[in-house]
Amino acid sequence: MAESIEDMLKRKDEFQKKANELKDNRNKLHDKSKTLADDRDKLNSNIREIRNKISEHKQKRDELNERVKHTKEQRNILNKSYSEVKKKIEELTKERSSSTGANINNLKKQLKTLENEQMTTAMSPQKEKKLIEAISELASKIKVYEDKLNKDPKLKKALEEEKVIKQKAEKQHDLVEKLATRAQEEHENMMELIKQLDNMIKKVNEIQETIVMTKIEADKVHKEFIECVDKIHELERTVSSVQEKKRKMKKAEEITVVHKEANKIFEKFKRGEKLSTEDLMALQKAGLI
Repeated sequence: MAESIEDMLKRKDEFQKKANELKDNRNKLHDKSKTLADDRDKLNSNIREIRNKISEHKQKRDELNERVKHTKEQRNILNKSYSEVKKKIEELTKERSSSTGANINNLKKQLKTLENEQMTTAMSPQKEKKLIEAISELASKIKVYEDKLNKDPKLKKALEEEKVIKQKAEKQHDLVEKLATRAQEEHENMMELIKQLDNMIKKVNEIQETIVMTKIEADKVHKEFIECVDKIHELERTVSSVQEKKRKMKKAEEITVVHKEANKIFEKFKRGEKLSTEDLMALQKAGLI
């Protein structure tokens, strides 16, 4: 059974409604893709900035590490010089001690032993008094020998040189620690930014994946929309074709009626009957006059 025009128009309206819904859904998906793309582009811009900062921290860290290396080399040279001058002082001290008949290092060891005994051993007041006197006598003796040694020109010069080198070495060591601390700070800042970068890249990848899925969905919806539009156009063409056929059929029927009526009038005319104005117009309409 052929579908009526009313049914086709009803189906066309239903397809139009669905097409409008699909169009809205497609546009929403496109808007979502655009918003996600904007978010992705902003993140990519931040990623570029962070990468630049990472490069800056890395460059500073490497420069500081190079300075640490150079400063350590300078410190090691000073430490070596300090060891050499220390050895020289020990040799001069030993040499001078031998000439005075006393070994200051041994005397200092004895003094330390007596001081430890006083602090750690319980004893009578009388014994402690004697121990304190022995400590005082030994300390005085050491001071006398040290004063003599300090007046020695070579030893005095060596001691002064030891002091200067020690200060320089300590200063270099402090500089090494400061530079190493700064290098570590640059490294930690760099690692923190790398962590942020990894998180941002992960987020960008997630957004990009969502964009792809959204575009796939939008393309699917658009395809359904086009299918609906095609069906609407097909129904419109079908309705138009049916309407045109009906119009032609109606016109043909009208012409047939007119011709039949005109033929009757023409027969009257041939019989010599008088024709009215309406009869003449009907003949003219039928093309008979």
